Amino acid sequence: MSRRDRKPLAKSRTSGDRPRGATPFRSKKPGDRPQGTRPGGKPARFAEPRREKPAFVVAEPEKTKAEVPLPTKVQTVVVTADENNMRVDRFLEARFPGLSFSHIQRIVRKGELRVNGKRADSKDRLEEGQSVRIPPLRLDAPKGTGPLSEAATKTLQALKEMTLYEDADVVVLNKPAGLAVQGGSGITRNVDQMLEVMRDAKGQKPRLVHRLDRETSGCLLVAKTRFAATALTGSFRHRSARKIYWALVAGVPKPKQGRISTYLAKEESEEDSIMRVAKHGDEGASHAVTYYAVVETSAQKLAWVSLKPVTGRTHQLRAHMAHIDHAIVGDPKYFNKENWDLPGGLQNRLHLLARRLVIPHPRGGVIDVSAPLPPHMLQSWNLLGLEHDRFDPIENAPEE
Repeated sequence: MSRRDRKPLAKSRTSGDRPRGATPFRSKKPGDRPQGTRPGGKPARFAEPRREKPAFVVAEPEKTKAEVPLPTKVQTVVVTADENNMRVDRFLEARFPGLSFSHIQRIVRKGELRVNGKRADSKDRLEEGQSVRIPPLRLDAPKGTGPLSEAATKTLQALKEMTLYEDADVVVLNKPAGLAVQGGSGITRNVDQMLEVMRDAKGQKPRLVHRLDRETSGCLLVAKTRFAATALTGSFRHRSARKIYWALVAGVPKPKQGRISTYLAKEESEEDSIMRVAKHGDEGASHAVTYYAVVETSAQKLAWVSLKPVTGRTHQLRAHMAHIDHAIVGDPKYFNKENWDLPGGLQNRLHLLARRLVIPHPRGGVIDVSAPLPPHMLQSWNLLGLEHDRFDPIENAPEE
């Protein structure tokens, strides 16, 4: 059953009302104000979106612990609870970060990978307890690192222009709306393909650590080394990464702060596939939790909301906002408001930004990066008179 708590998140400061170990939504001390507010509770304004630099305590990694060796012979592994409902290709990427996307697709296509003794498709979902036969794996042979072609040089420049943060292990890109993260039917250009031009002297290609929908813009994390890929993938799996999204939605959610908790399952059709709200126990259904907070409104017709996903299900934020009848503006899959006219001047594109990413750095310290509004969302914010430099009320929402 789906559930949306009516209790404002601000009340989560009491230990009995807050999940164990969660960060308080507001300060515990009487008279204290949340960071970024003025007396009277009014939001403080910042000159520009915050992009904090991570603090590092650099130490040499213990490779025997951080890196998972690729199997040199056939092995069988069991799907864990954390891996329940994970796609086959995502499962392999998480278990063996050194594998390339093309190599994963190849072993699945040839039937070398088996689930409970049967062939599987890369998009099939795994269930806890299933046995997965994994063939011998290898890293792709290093490619030459000679001079880049003119096209490759342009691609490298495009990646540099997207870069929000970079060091020897990690790159955080500001992915533009409309650029796919990985290849697929009808996709001619994608981030994974573009990363080929960033191979190092040993031939190592940077690896995607997580993904964003094609029309979602914002922070996209990429590991430059196998060591970093293993550590960062583990942070996402164990939910020690914190993600904050901004969206423009139809109407104004009530209460203005809340928690959305449902089960989501994939629904396939001949033309498309979407995530639908399901019941506990339905085939392929996974629990999904999202915290939301209204930051600012425009004439009660639109609201700027800050979203914090606790889980990472496909299309989770888009499906959850549609579920509470406040679909994200410009969403071609989930916008479900009949007789609703887009305000003049706003582009009919998905208004969803992966605003901020906070994650432990593989060598110590924390990566904390924020992405600016993409052009079409900035245009909407300006037309509606929304102030994009306002304090974000959901930064300290609970973690569970």
